[in-house]
Amino acid sequence: MLKQENSDKSFLDCPVAGIKDIIKGKWTTVILYFLSQSTLRFGELNRKMPMVTQAYLTKELRILENYGLIHREVYPQVPPKVEYSLTAMGKKFIPVLDALEKFAIEYEQDNQK
Repeated sequence: MLKQENSDKSFLDCPVAGIKDIIKGKWTTVILYFLSQSTLRFGELNRKMPMVTQAYLTKELRILENYGLIHREVYPQVPPKVEYSLTAMGKKFIPVLDALEKFAIEYEQDNQK
């Protein structure tokens, strides 16, 4: 549970603020969720999220790769084969995804009344 020990703390003291740039993408948590389930090719990810354009998905994947949360494996074949998976750092985010999933399910159940 979050503690409120010092109400004088600012944005700069907030440990969560340090990762806001990493997870600010509209589909970042969804991408990480799917990759936590299995390694996926670009087309597989794209089919799981049909409302996301290929360009935007590519942009978010590149950002996650730059932050070291996902690994992009390119196989030297024709046509090119590219797979995405979580890195060791990305796997450390799985408990956060699990907590978000639990919250989402409980929230939906509570708001169906």
